[in-house]
Amino acid sequence: MKSVSILFALALLSGANAFAQGAPRVEVFKNASCSCCGGWVEHLRENGFEVTTHNIDDVPANREKLGMPEKYGSCHTAKVGGYVIEGHVPATDIQRLLKEKPKALGLAVPSMPAGSPGMESPRPVPYDTLLVKRNGSSSVFASH
Repeated sequence: MKSVSILFALALLSGANAFAQGAPRVEVFKNASCSCCGGWVEHLRENGFEVTTHNIDDVPANREKLGMPEKYGSCHTAKVGGYVIEGHVPATDIQRLLKEKPKALGLAVPSMPAGSPGMESPRPVPYDTLLVKRNGSSSVFASH
């Protein structure tokens, strides 16, 4: 009976710890007039992220300030869990990044591919989510 009580107490503590941590917080930097950025923000919220947006005038300057190379540029940049997220990265890729915690700057979906979250289209195109390393190089993290 004592072992059951201990297991129950551990389960409660584990659940309380998960609740205390809450949803991953994403801070998005975007242009106020960009509707596809709003679509991406909604995609993140629908997938359990807590999102704060900042409307800014100069997205490329902010991207540079956060360390993301211009060659991976898109229409918005975000921060989550110590990583930089560039463009229309699917929520599942961000969740995987936060779980695996690779040594990297972050993730990027360069440009604005049709069919990516926030860029829904009847004619989606294949695209890759890139893992961007701190030295500016990248590798394919996921293909969609």
